[in-house]
Amino acid sequence: MMQTNTIAWPAPAKLNLFLHINGRRTDGYHELQTLFIFLDHCDWLRFHINDSNQVTIEPALADVPLEQNLIYRAAMLLKQHSAAPLGVLIELDKRLPMGGGIGGGSSDAATTLVALNHLWHIHLPIDELAELGRQLGADVPVFVRGHAAFAEGVGEQLQPVEIKEKWYLVLVPPCHVSTAAVFQHPDLKRDTPKQKWPELQQGDWHNDCEPLVKKNYPEVEKALRWLIEYAPSRMTGTGACVFAEFEHEAHAREILALMPTWLHGFVARGKNLSPLHVVLQQVYA
Repeated sequence: MMQTNTIAWPAPAKLNLFLHINGRRTDGYHELQTLFIFLDHCDWLRFHINDSNQVTIEPALADVPLEQNLIYRAAMLLKQHSAAPLGVLIELDKRLPMGGGIGGGSSDAATTLVALNHLWHIHLPIDELAELGRQLGADVPVFVRGHAAFAEGVGEQLQPVEIKEKWYLVLVPPCHVSTAAVFQHPDLKRDTPKQKWPELQQGDWHNDCEPLVKKNYPEVEKALRWLIEYAPSRMTGTGACVFAEFEHEAHAREILALMPTWLHGFVARGKNLSPLHVVLQQVYA
């Protein structure tokens, strides 16, 4: 069995290969259809277990109070399921951008739930762990479950899928997009008809948030305009990150090498099984 007190646990990025918004519910949430895949580009967390009954995170995230940090909230939520004085020091190696639409905060929270569920010997089943995740954010359950998925409802209805694992060039424009602000905006497109998964597999994928975000965040529009010169491109989630898909890593890296200096970016492989769950399988092997 792997020595779990010394390993780094990955919190992978995700992409929404499409995001269709089907309507707004009376409670203010939105009905949507989306396809989640994981990338092998991750934040990394190390968990140093102790009996201090305290949750400490190093380094602290700038401009995010500890009580609002999703990692902290995930650990505190899990602590409620044990009477023992559980404590942990969490080292965070933050590589995923905040406000980028690739799930950095949600993924960190999910990795915290999955890792501490094991390291604190709580052993909640995956369904309960995903339900805890849902209290932290709509995207957390897909990271907890760890498989590429077609999502419906408000994102909580997950159907595991297998898609071809391609290469992706992801650009990170120099801006932070608020998910809440996008979904509350009156100009958001909310009328894409629902389709069944077999129909969607054959269809023309798009992101209903993209026109609004491009209008309000010129950096996103500029990044898309540059990338689309080289390959079909679109935005992930509510932005700000945009991506293009490639059959071969070398092609993606050729385009990355041409990237203008005002942008950041990376190349990563799409994954049906989350890198987090690859580690989890090794832990239990």
